[in-house]
Amino acid sequence: MDILICDDEPLALERLSRLVTQLGHQVTGHATHGQQAVELARSLEPDVVLLDIQMPEMDGLACAQYLRQLEPMPAIIFCTAYDHHALDAFKSNAEGYLLKPVMQQELQQVLDHLIRLTQAQVSCLKQKETMEELKISRHQIAAKTYRGVELVPVENVYYFLADQKYVTVRHKNGSVLIDETLKDLETEFGDQFIRIHRNALVSVNYLDGLEVVSSGQYQVRCRELEERLAVSRRHLPNLRERIQKL
Repeated sequence: MDILICDDEPLALERLSRLVTQLGHQVTGHATHGQQAVELARSLEPDVVLLDIQMPEMDGLACAQYLRQLEPMPAIIFCTAYDHHALDAFKSNAEGYLLKPVMQQELQQVLDHLIRLTQAQVSCLKQKETMEELKISRHQIAAKTYRGVELVPVENVYYFLADQKYVTVRHKNGSVLIDETLKDLETEFGDQFIRIHRNALVSVNYLDGLEVVSSGQYQVRCRELEERLAVSRRHLPNLRERIQKL
């Protein structure tokens, strides 16, 4: 991959360049502040930008906002000495967040994730074309985390739970956040998941029954999970019918 490195510390710049080269990637340019990184990214079109956060003139977080507007848009990996920017980095949709001194193995893991993401994007484009023709759904959900991209098999998902602008994907190995709408997920996976509430879709394969909480109030029970999810009155009849068919 072609990688642009932005850091105002010469030693950090040199070390990151050496690591990138040792990992078999190409350093296409160096920048010492955010504005320079944006200008170089426009002209060089790198696949990845390794970006420091605290820099003069334009810091890394502001720079990331401009980089997100480029076409093609580079992947952003923050490399910083401070861990308290992690939440802001996540909000900027960064593909990675590494603490200095950056270790070769950590950098390799994030870059490997990006390579797999690129492959997944190509596969996803092909899959979407097939979906339009044959109406076939995805088999995996892609979620961005601070470590990179995690691919969750749909068959391992217990439920989707909407909360403001994000959707929580609860699966066999934990949970991740995705930037998709519950409506789109229901349209795509309607044969595998059932709506139980305006903010929740539950996998039909893991439905285990209904429980009465209070008069007229129900919650759904899922196999392998201790937590329960509230069922709205509007969706209760359809849910009961679906459970009877299992």
